[in-house]
Amino acid sequence: MTSLTRRLAIAFPLLIASAIPMVCHAADAGGTASASAQRGAYIAVASDCAACHTAPGGRPFAGGLPISSPVGTIYSTNITPSVSAGIGDYTEAEFAKAIRKGIRKDGENLYPAMPYTSYRLLTDADVHDLYNYFLLGVAPVNVAPQPTALPFPLNIRLSMMAWNLLFLSSGSFQVNPDQTADWNRGKYLVDGPAHCGECHTPRGLLMQVQSGRYLGGGQVGPWFAPNITSDAVSGIGSWTKQEIVQFLRTGSLPDKARAGGSMGEAVEHSFQYLTPADLNSIATYMATVSPIHDAADSMPRFDLGAPGSAVATLRGENTVGSDTDASPTGAELYSGNCASCHSAFGQGSKDNYYPSLFHNSVTGADEPSNLIATILFGVHRTTTTGEAYMPGFGGQKSDPNQLSNSEIALLASYVFQQYGYSQSVSESDVAVIRQGGPTSQILLLARIGAAAAGAAVVLLLLFFLFRGRGKRSAA
Repeated sequence: MTSLTRRLAIAFPLLIASAIPMVCHAADAGGTASASAQRGAYIAVASDCAACHTAPGGRPFAGGLPISSPVGTIYSTNITPSVSAGIGDYTEAEFAKAIRKGIRKDGENLYPAMPYTSYRLLTDADVHDLYNYFLLGVAPVNVAPQPTALPFPLNIRLSMMAWNLLFLSSGSFQVNPDQTADWNRGKYLVDGPAHCGECHTPRGLLMQVQSGRYLGGGQVGPWFAPNITSDAVSGIGSWTKQEIVQFLRTGSLPDKARAGGSMGEAVEHSFQYLTPADLNSIATYMATVSPIHDAADSMPRFDLGAPGSAVATLRGENTVGSDTDASPTGAELYSGNCASCHSAFGQGSKDNYYPSLFHNSVTGADEPSNLIATILFGVHRTTTTGEAYMPGFGGQKSDPNQLSNSEIALLASYVFQQYGYSQSVSESDVAVIRQGGPTSQILLLARIGAAAAGAAVVLLLLFFLFRGRGKRSAA
């Protein structure tokens, strides 16, 4: 199986669903269950289930993908119909409870890396179809993935009950009668199956979504999901509906944006396979999202920068690796590692396969995470329109192409200052992104809370102990 075929098979469960009659465990005479499972396959695509529950090189939906989070690594679970390792013994009610409330069959709480806070909006019909797809249209894999083991006290899943009480809404999706069916469909997809707010809305101190800054941009591991509100300067309000559709379908909008990281995965596994009508509905809704403007922004990040090069300043200077110069400059690093693809002046290739580094949402952002992550981890995105590839330069020390944190900081600073939002990147900035992104204070707060609760229990026990002794002495 070729790499492209394997990726399409994983990314597009509808292809698998077309073969449901061959793998179905059961279906009624009229084919109702099979038809429901095929509809469910589309909901699985829209919900981007494959991106998290299929590990690289692994079986579809067998789990095991390590997901970086601010509190540690979370491993995705097996959601195939395996009874021993997956969800094969779930009833539809138990499946719905896991999807909408984050509670497993055994009563344990899921971590909100599984976006049940958004999936709670899925309609009963979509949950029913999704259940039939996973039970009838997916091949069982009888292998349990590595379990998640977060540090104490977050390893006590019971703690998620308190988090859910605070931050999990109970309402279902409500149709807005003042809007068109197209708009309502777009809002349902954005807020429910596609769970866009889970990445693009910033998180608070307790890792809760800050609803007051809906789609205003947020950190997702090493990557930053930018502002996608309708603000014409800070968001994507300058994009046409056709441009939004093109970006979701291909991950590429030349001279504006390219999808990498988790957004690249969303395009590859999900958005590119949505129907034109659904993509148009998303674009219709996105154009109306309340704008969030950053006062520091004076122009859209897509418009910043211009072609240029500092390589000419290196002529006549000592070369890297000579006896008199062992430390490269940002311009030298760019010339040696980037210019062959992105060109000496940063304009990219004529066919747009290698993007321009100016008029680029990554280099035009005041948040450096995405440029650092791109240099470290590269980009690999496959769609029906082709493959986008850039190697990462943050490999193992034995890799001759590996760049150190200090070298990546120099290179990223050069690219920003030459082609986009003028800023400097530090070695510590790179170290944070290399390790998976910023950590959260929630672990410290949880430990303080656990210690305070323990102390309170001890004080109560002492109080009742001495109170009881006092009563016996008085008697």
